[in-house]
Amino acid sequence: MNLYAGIDFGTSGARIAVIDSQAELCYEASRPFGSVSEAALANCWEETLFSLLADIDRAMRRELVAIAINGTSSTVMLCDAVGHPITSPLLYNDPRGATEVETLRLLFAQKGYLNASGQQTVLSATSSLVKLLWWSRQSAFSQAHYFLHQADWLGFLLHGRLGISDYHNSLKLGYDVVQLRYPDWLTALAIAPLLPQVIAPGTFIGHVQPAVARHLDLPSRCRVCAGTTDSIAAFLASGATIPGEAVTSLGSTLVLKLLSQTRVENNAHGIYSHRLGDRWLVGGASNTGGAVLQQFFTPMELADLSDYMPTEQPSPLNYYPLTQPGERFPVNDPHLLPRLEPRPPDPVAFLHGLLESMSRIEAEGYKLLQALGASPLTQVFTAGGGAQNAAWTALRSRHLGVPVARSQHPEAAYGTARLALCSLQTAAF
Repeated sequence: MNLYAGIDFGTSGARIAVIDSQAELCYEASRPFGSVSEAALANCWEETLFSLLADIDRAMRRELVAIAINGTSSTVMLCDAVGHPITSPLLYNDPRGATEVETLRLLFAQKGYLNASGQQTVLSATSSLVKLLWWSRQSAFSQAHYFLHQADWLGFLLHGRLGISDYHNSLKLGYDVVQLRYPDWLTALAIAPLLPQVIAPGTFIGHVQPAVARHLDLPSRCRVCAGTTDSIAAFLASGATIPGEAVTSLGSTLVLKLLSQTRVENNAHGIYSHRLGDRWLVGGASNTGGAVLQQFFTPMELADLSDYMPTEQPSPLNYYPLTQPGERFPVNDPHLLPRLEPRPPDPVAFLHGLLESMSRIEAEGYKLLQALGASPLTQVFTAGGGAQNAAWTALRSRHLGVPVARSQHPEAAYGTARLALCSLQTAAF
């Protein structure tokens, strides 16, 4: 029997999923990172990777034929000539390079690259390219030979080849996913020698190194494939495969991803597209979501109050639920103020108003994606903690006007295992 492993590295821990040739789940497990200092992050990730693989039953390990890994988007590392990190990694949300955004804006203006390919995805305080530019001004940079994303480095630990990434992770590095190359403005920068070679997610990179195979009792034929990001892996796990199908992640924020025949880019609304083979994953992320609910309700209160909510009746309350000023999508306004008044004394009515308003924002987001040229919405799969709230699902279904269902598999590791399964064919993503 051939088995395929997908490993998901999240913000607080990692999870592994093993599937068979029919994509049936055979095994899954997780490991929390615990309290880890910034300096110890890379060691923690390495230990977690090998522990997750070692914990698989020995007989099952011997049947593994492919492994793929996903990491958090824009979590990056600088490595020396043999792949050892020379500094602590910078996490996905690390904004210390924010001043480099203005550096890029000036570059685009001076060189006439105002609508340059890849511009939108790098003009963020936390983009991969901004982090690389910030690092280039630090003393340790002189020792750097490779700039790698989290998933790139973890894959290297298995296959032993440095300087390789995938075009999902590399989107926020400025890689042109239409032309499948780095744009000229990027290769002209002084940091260009550190840019990784970019291949399609799921592409075979190399077999597990002999020493790793012996240590973990893996077959020497086990392949390691180019990975992806955590959010793309969650989409792949959902069961959405047809243009018009979408995945909404109801976590601390609200993230929309719509599978489309056409690519959509819109700087004004913070919309960009990931490539999925010959299709596009068009997305946007709102700052509303579960973090707002946690300000007012415990998980138990959310569950109890939702049972009393009259979901067939629209709430008269019109909120814009945010934890602090600023919104990205569907309204792109860094100064947008939270709107949480009036607050009724009845907690059920208040929760109803919050969930109704979030459902409205989600529907407006999908309408905007379609208005800008994305494929018409036909169905929404739901991932994240909010997927378990039946009352919220009913409200969302009424606003969206299409079927709403929970993702077939809630874990991103399963989606990454599907990527490993596809690796024995032409890379599909």
